[in-house]
Amino acid sequence: MLDREAHLTRVSDRREPFDVVVIGGGASGCGVAVDAASRGFSVLLVDAHDFGKGTSSRSTKLIHGGVRYLAQGRIGLVREALRERAILRRNAPHLVSVLSIVVPATSYVEAGRLSVGLKLYDLLAGGEGFGPSRYLSRTRLYERLPQMVAGAMVGGIRYFDGQFDDARMIIALVRTAVDHGATVVNHCAVTGFIKEATGLIRGVRLRDAERGEELEVSARAVVNATGPFTDTVRRLDRPDAPSLVTPSQGAHVVVPRAFLPGADALLIPRTPDGRIMFAIPWHDHVLLGTTDTPLDQVSPEPVPRADEVAMILEVAGRYLTRAPTGRDVRAVFAGIRPLARASFSRGTARVSRKHRIEVGPSGLVTITGGKWTTYRKMAEDCVDAVIRTYGLRSRPCQTADLLLHGAPGGALNGALGRAPVIDHLVSYGTDAEELRQLIRDRPELGQPLHPELPYVQAECVWAARQEMARTLGDVLARRLRALFLNARAATAVAPRVARLLAEELGRDDRWQADQVASFRELAANYTYQGAR
Repeated sequence: MLDREAHLTRVSDRREPFDVVVIGGGASGCGVAVDAASRGFSVLLVDAHDFGKGTSSRSTKLIHGGVRYLAQGRIGLVREALRERAILRRNAPHLVSVLSIVVPATSYVEAGRLSVGLKLYDLLAGGEGFGPSRYLSRTRLYERLPQMVAGAMVGGIRYFDGQFDDARMIIALVRTAVDHGATVVNHCAVTGFIKEATGLIRGVRLRDAERGEELEVSARAVVNATGPFTDTVRRLDRPDAPSLVTPSQGAHVVVPRAFLPGADALLIPRTPDGRIMFAIPWHDHVLLGTTDTPLDQVSPEPVPRADEVAMILEVAGRYLTRAPTGRDVRAVFAGIRPLARASFSRGTARVSRKHRIEVGPSGLVTITGGKWTTYRKMAEDCVDAVIRTYGLRSRPCQTADLLLHGAPGGALNGALGRAPVIDHLVSYGTDAEELRQLIRDRPELGQPLHPELPYVQAECVWAARQEMARTLGDVLARRLRALFLNARAATAVAPRVARLLAEELGRDDRWQADQVASFRELAANYTYQGAR
């Protein structure tokens, strides 16, 4: 259970320094919190907004080795990612599933090249592969993907990778950290550092967004894991700190499942900007993306550019028998990749996805770069660096064999009494039965939120009681993925969810009205404005 008031009280009442304070509740920060807590260190994890608010909830939803990195010769990066892919599948079977992906070829030369590359991908995975790649004849290709434009392809390759829900994974990591003794607080920003006369960091200053209170927290070590905002936090420590991050935006478009109703995802091997593009079945919708657009500035709420959305729709239309248009778009969203700093004169698509760890003169440990699939190894390397830097007692990493909260999921898709079967409850893992009990106790909570969304009202109550959701955005964007699936439907249910949330948090009518107004403003960024 994530009780924010209880965790905030732990912070204010604590007299001893935390061993590790982690700034940033995305994949990297949550991974570091899990790693450090499971080694027996006392840990505080804080985020200025909500867990997974930024990049970590805006990915392409793949746990993968990086097929395109093979063509760039990054064998070591691919091998590491494939190893981590297997670990994550073992440790979070309720959150990571195997996805069949089909790559079409326009010529036999291209088919041969793809076949060789994906056989190498299989070899690098070794005995931990998700399934062998196979050549598909033209007939078999169109049997698997009948929605693809006929006549253009000679065949293709089918291979396997991992798929997950990134925001649900974040919550599992947060709860795993808490299971191992960590203290966690969202909507609580670091406003500065506490330093010794020597300039070494010995704590952080926090501001609780809900109460407006200022707190000072002592720490033996501080980790900066703030993704795109890495340099902002580093400059709280050193105003003249040089940039470590090259930000790059990846846009995505969500359309109805009818565009790709089968079990296979489609990988489009070439886009105008030199990337690959995916069409992926996800929560009974299809996710299209992504782009790689260099940015000069970062924002907590990045918005896809019109040309990015147009490019995604245009490329998808080349391959699908029914080309998606603006009228078909249910949601758009963008994430910012915090790539380790490098020149991007050749485009950010070629900037390394390898992570980087920096220890500043004050002792601030910063981790940046990397990708979702390798978050665990990134965290291991970061905590090892913390131990070396601060002279903490050396303790071995535990996370290679550490089940995440809710695992193993098992057979979780059963009847809910008179309530409907809810297939997506599998992502709650072993907590699913408690959620079902909530519905048995209050049958009205088993009612769907909206006909075009897969969620029920009980999940909103659960998000507030068990997962530290504090705002409509926390619930509808991250605990549930409603805003990312259908922005207009999410906007329509906002008043009802606000009432449920107000009941759980003890808020008044004014709070509900403010929340609905704020959410509608937020949802405008996810609603495709070009739809006609």
